Amino acid sequence: MREAASPPGGSASNPSRPHQPPPGASEDRPAGGRSRVTPPQLQPQRACLNVPNRSRAMASVTEISAFTAAAAHVLCFAGLAAAHSLAGRGALVSDPARALRLLVVCEAPVVIAVFSYLRRDPKSCSFFKAAARGLIGLPVGAFLNAFGAIVLGAPVGIKYWMVTIYWSLLMSLFTFVPAACVFGASKIDWQNVLSHSIYFTPTEVENYMISAPCHGAVLGAWLGAWPMPLDWERPWQEWPICVTYGAVAGHLVGMAMSPVLIAVHKRRVRAKAD
Repeated sequence: MREAASPPGGSASNPSRPHQPPPGASEDRPAGGRSRVTPPQLQPQRACLNVPNRSRAMASVTEISAFTAAAAHVLCFAGLAAAHSLAGRGALVSDPARALRLLVVCEAPVVIAVFSYLRRDPKSCSFFKAAARGLIGLPVGAFLNAFGAIVLGAPVGIKYWMVTIYWSLLMSLFTFVPAACVFGASKIDWQNVLSHSIYFTPTEVENYMISAPCHGAVLGAWLGAWPMPLDWERPWQEWPICVTYGAVAGHLVGMAMSPVLIAVHKRRVRAKAD
């Protein structure tokens, strides 16, 4: 007798031959032992089920609100106010080294503590690790700021080396230490912080919190250096008095703008989600 031809793709009458899923399909084998084949067109829908897992992983990153950023900047402003109160009015002109030293001593622990608390991933990075990154970043940032200032024309000599060190440490607290505490050595985050494009493109909240005061301090120091070569013969034209006034003023303006930028960013994100 002639055997019946088996249909293509496997015969149901041949139980010894295992079932083969079609090309591109995925096969799930639950605990019961019976396999279930997912067609290729349904696999993207199955992949979407992993979105809550991604959101839970991102939830471990500290979410910064405009109120939190404002509170952090208020604490940093309190450190500057305390240093100004201890130094006295006009101390930056009469004794720049002492005034800058008090600014660094009062501001450094506040900045390191605040931004270590607001570190990027609290689960994988402890508070003390973030504080250690800030302590390491303080002299590194001071060296870079001093080098940039000298390249741009800051005076070099024994008369100015002490005030230059204190000024560089203060600028490091304004520009380098916050990012070191929050981001560590993340190259992408540092590029975002240093770039001006964050004001025109979507970015993360931490970038606004750190970049606005940082950019304000650098821009203020640059504008504050303009009166130095003029022949007005005023005592505040000496290095680094007017530069420090400009850096502090720009830093305060950046701190005031930071919560506003964060609030606008969050509103924009909610509008896109709706």
